[in-house]
Amino acid sequence: MMRPQNIKKMLAMSIASTLFILIITACVEKYGGADSPKIESIPILPASTQGIRLPTATVTPAPQTLSTPASFGPDKENFPADYNPLNAQQMEDPSLLDIPALLVSISHFPTSARPQAGLSFAPWVFEFYITEGATRFLSVFYGDYPRPEIPVTGDCEIREDIFIQTANMLGNRVWLDKNKNGRQESYEPGVGGVCVKLYDSSGQLNQQTTSDSNGYYGFNVEAGKYIVEFNVPERLAFTSQNVGDENADSDAAQISGRAEADVYASLLYLDAGLIPSEAVKPTSSDSVQIPNAEVGPIRSGRMFYADIGGFFRSSCLIYAFASPEVLELIPQCVFVQHDEASGGAMMSLERMKKIAEDNKRLTPNNFNYSGNLFTEEAPAGGLPAEQINVYVAYLNQSGWTYDPLSSSWLRFVDDAKVENAGQLHAEIDRLTGRQLQFENIIVIFAEHEVITPTNLDIRLALGNSGFAYLFRDGKKYDIRWSLKAREYEKKTGQPRPVYFVNADGSQVALKPGNTWIFVASPYSVVSDEGDGIWKLRYYPPEGAK
Repeated sequence: MMRPQNIKKMLAMSIASTLFILIITACVEKYGGADSPKIESIPILPASTQGIRLPTATVTPAPQTLSTPASFGPDKENFPADYNPLNAQQMEDPSLLDIPALLVSISHFPTSARPQAGLSFAPWVFEFYITEGATRFLSVFYGDYPRPEIPVTGDCEIREDIFIQTANMLGNRVWLDKNKNGRQESYEPGVGGVCVKLYDSSGQLNQQTTSDSNGYYGFNVEAGKYIVEFNVPERLAFTSQNVGDENADSDAAQISGRAEADVYASLLYLDAGLIPSEAVKPTSSDSVQIPNAEVGPIRSGRMFYADIGGFFRSSCLIYAFASPEVLELIPQCVFVQHDEASGGAMMSLERMKKIAEDNKRLTPNNFNYSGNLFTEEAPAGGLPAEQINVYVAYLNQSGWTYDPLSSSWLRFVDDAKVENAGQLHAEIDRLTGRQLQFENIIVIFAEHEVITPTNLDIRLALGNSGFAYLFRDGKKYDIRWSLKAREYEKKTGQPRPVYFVNADGSQVALKPGNTWIFVASPYSVVSDEGDGIWKLRYYPPEGAK
């Protein structure tokens, strides 16, 4: 039997050890910094307390944080060296930023031109009227080349329906981690057709969905704790989990494919990065063919191209010839065959790269394509915008639907047939099979001059400016476009691309990502149809067909 003095001695030792640990813990918490581990229990066991069970020490890792919303531009020095000043996106190959832009005239009519190849790779696309109810695209390729792709997909159907928010949103993206670093880079593609299941806190299946062609998925949920499970085929595996900032990592556990979420408000950074499985060798399939490595269809040049080429310094304009009165006014870099039957001529990507490299060698290298401001955080104000309907003609209708999961706009077009006029379907890129997705939609109003009934000149010349609307992050903003010289242009004598300002002259904040610019006549109208729906009704100038 233990003597009283021995019991007192044992208790004194235990109390002293406890006080010592509490003092050390307080010092660590006060002076150790935010990244220092916190001691949550007392690990020291005095020899005289053998047989008495005390808690085991555990270390709580520092929680992941969201990255601070970034801002880029407007001047070149305000962009990181490997970021594209036309879309504020990181480049996979930054050396391509040293090659001047390619301006490619891409057909929208006849409908045999659709789906076009390469539009999703263009940081900027201009859409404009060419008379007779038709529009055309001038695509600006800079910082990257279009490339064909057989998309990596899951085993479920690719989601085609539009996600409509009715409660808190939970979700985001499944993507292919090409460099296997556990980080989601802007140039890494999404993975469509991945089965995603949602379980509640008791483990009961609550909802299920699939990722769309760009890899996005989502659920409407009430506040609470959930588990999201990504089901992928054996040929795919999960990349490293929880690397870096929370909103650009992969959250899925590498073994189970599950991620936990505690939802208080919309949570749109629960992602899953995928890599090829090392346990399963890929198999080839004769039924799956990679798309042709070409861009287009390419059609004839228009007077409008002279102004675009004027502010995209050193760029190379690629088009399928032009009428004599147009040809003498626009830059002549590269012509392609004028193939009307198939909507235009296709250009191989190999030739496209060769043209770009030759143009770099033959033109000044002091071009500067900066001038616009980009912010991840949406500007204050604006009016709700969930849909933009574009009516150019009865057989030329299109639209943009805002996708809250990706914070971007998805493009839809008609098929220019009388029997189903106005019925829109998803427009895809022929090279990838993915739906066109742009972060900024801008409608600019510019003077149209009728040269002949089928030939217009649109005034986007240096020194001009005009009214415009910006659609980003589900909002519509009243802005202005401008080609007036600023300090840089006055100092260097070199033009830069069109830029956008607010009514007070301050810089407009575009969203990082690609921009689609519709060039409207001054007579065109953008009207509020209610419930976040906007309609652009294009009216051609008098005398134009």
